Amino acid sequence: MKELITKNLEVKDKFNYESHKTVDSYENSFLSNPISLRLWSSFFVILPIFVQAPWVRLEPISALCFTFVIVLVAIVLNQKGSNKWFIVSSLLLGISGSWLGGCLFWGWLSPFPILHIPVEAVVLPLALIGFGTNWKIGSSFYISSLFGTAVTDITIFLIGIMDQWRQVIKADSENAPMILQKTSESLIQIKSLSIIVFVALILWFISKEILDSGTINTTSGKALLVSGYVIQTTLIVDGIFIVLAILQPTFSGLV
Repeated sequence: MKELITKNLEVKDKFNYESHKTVDSYENSFLSNPISLRLWSSFFVILPIFVQAPWVRLEPISALCFTFVIVLVAIVLNQKGSNKWFIVSSLLLGISGSWLGGCLFWGWLSPFPILHIPVEAVVLPLALIGFGTNWKIGSSFYISSLFGTAVTDITIFLIGIMDQWRQVIKADSENAPMILQKTSESLIQIKSLSIIVFVALILWFISKEILDSGTINTTSGKALLVSGYVIQTTLIVDGIFIVLAILQPTFSGLV
């Protein structure tokens, strides 16, 4: 009996040691606190708007090839032999999936909005597999970004401005402002505003529930935090573009 108790205590001590060791390794990693994780997760949601969008319009092939640069950096950081760069490498891998989908769609298929989500979901099977590995933080970033994009597209469809998307993409510089002005007028109708507010409240509630379930001390917990941060950032960015679309249609970002 005494030997059994001693053995159980040894197992418990070993488990506690491994647990503290894991937590310590996270604490020594980059982006290992909620503030830095939020800032960088949000930054990589916003980055495509100012970097990828204009780049892919001018040079779609080079923008597409940059996907492999992101993947390579993620792999190199992961092979450094320590946990210091683990979170960064995982996050970059998720970003590469979003970057790839965005380049494929906005580079060649933007006149066909019905293809937006299928193309953006090009690496979804890999992301789902990643949830069962140490790359779950990257998977969470990618899937949450895809979810936010899907909700945005559904909202655009529900408020009836999907047709304007196709028209603006194909329009020349003279006709585009008139189409954007028409879009602005559609947004300020009671039905459109009600749909937008309703969807925004649902997204905010979902993000809060996810964040309340997350923790900074485990990989799964960090994955949840990243997911919540991405959804909230997407919601904020969409809100800014809606305000711009109403106040100054030519700056709305629809094009």
